[in-house]
Amino acid sequence: MASLYKNKNIWYLSVTISNKRTTRSLRTTDYKVAKRLKPYIESQIILELTGLKERTNTVPFPDLAAKFLKVKNNRSINTQKLYEYVLHSYLNDKSLPTNPNSRAIFIRTINACWNWGLKQGLIDKANKLEGDIKGEPRLRVYTKNELDLIFSQITDKGFNSFVRFAYYTGARSGEIRRISRENVTERSIVAYGKTGRRIIKLNSQAQKVIKHQDPLWSYTKDCVSHKFKKEVRRLEIKDARFHDLRRTFGLNLIKQGMSIYKVSKLLGHSSVRTTELHYAPLLTVEIEDFEL
Repeated sequence: MASLYKNKNIWYLSVTISNKRTTRSLRTTDYKVAKRLKPYIESQIILELTGLKERTNTVPFPDLAAKFLKVKNNRSINTQKLYEYVLHSYLNDKSLPTNPNSRAIFIRTINACWNWGLKQGLIDKANKLEGDIKGEPRLRVYTKNELDLIFSQITDKGFNSFVRFAYYTGARSGEIRRISRENVTERSIVAYGKTGRRIIKLNSQAQKVIKHQDPLWSYTKDCVSHKFKKEVRRLEIKDARFHDLRRTFGLNLIKQGMSIYKVSKLLGHSSVRTTELHYAPLLTVEIEDFEL
């Protein structure tokens, strides 16, 4: 299966064969050009996925890092500064910090650069570093009272609908921000985001929101984050982030009796195992009281 999609104004081609998926940037903003390139790039990717042809693109890491930093996309100013500092420091002395937290940040940034190069078709292989120590998983979910407060007291109608749509679908901010009207059907939308192309199911609540939202949202990543934090501070809701809506969506469905397999599909996780890892700590505290 092969499909074209647009991300940050650039056209990409995604090809899937036998559960193996490769995404390649077509490096054009013109749909007509992308459509002409599609059959040629598709055939090349098919040969690579089936092992009949090896990729030959190799860009030295210093050049790759320079390209990565140049394409800022929707990064925040602070994220861009962090990327610049980490990559410049690493390229200058080829060493990593000894402090565990700083070391993890360096490794994560360097690996993000490798992943980007692979996705752009600039390299054959991502020579990622080992040792990315992730922090403790975030377990924050919203109570019913907090959700009611958020939905009733955010007065900006457009942002209110954005927040409600995020909760009703469990979609990521990036996926919602990239929705185009032609990808919306009565019961689902084709979305593009962190995991590439996926189908997001629309329940009756989400259908009602998006039906009356015209035009669709055009927020930036920073705008969503900052605007949401400003609203929850005003409402005196503590330790609240936008992504917590997605976690609350998943937990509430599981508590209602939906199978973790179905929840995994709705969240767009790569496997049920990913969903279990995210929700096992939350479900443990939901177990009813017992005595031995």
